[in-house]
Amino acid sequence: MRVLGIDPGIAIMGFGFIDKAGHKLTPVQYGCIETAAGTPQEVRLKQIYESVCSLLDQYKPDTVAVEKLFFNKNVTNAFSVGQARGVFMLAAAQRGLPIAEYTPMQVKQAVVGYGAAEKRQVQEMVKMLLKLSTVPKPDDVADALAVAICHAHSMVLNERMNGVTRS
Repeated sequence: MRVLGIDPGIAIMGFGFIDKAGHKLTPVQYGCIETAAGTPQEVRLKQIYESVCSLLDQYKPDTVAVEKLFFNKNVTNAFSVGQARGVFMLAAAQRGLPIAEYTPMQVKQAVVGYGAAEKRQVQEMVKMLLKLSTVPKPDDVADALAVAICHAHSMVLNERMNGVTRS
């Protein structure tokens, strides 16, 4: 099963594709989509949409997961990130992909085992769980891979709770 995790953003949108076979997680591709500051918002959203569509069509995930937004100060930034997140969700929905959403606390709990883990702990666990030589950079990429890992772990739990077994 191929899982795509997304850390939404307007300037940098992190993405991470992983394959899940049984309990084994294997990184497939990861990186970020970047848009330039000062570019009109609608152009940035179009760039994100086109890049996401290209990634979805090239790597063909079976399911996608995106981090839920949490902002407590910068409302303007929240709107921009929300729009970028919506563009991603539209591209996934157009391809009929199931979309899961996780809070930052749920991602930390799934990856580190502690919902209040620090960013560095999450990054190190992503590196360890995916057997990477270094922590992916920028941070948005490691965050996206953490979202994918969270979804992979959650799928296993949901399958167990529903009595589904897979090899």
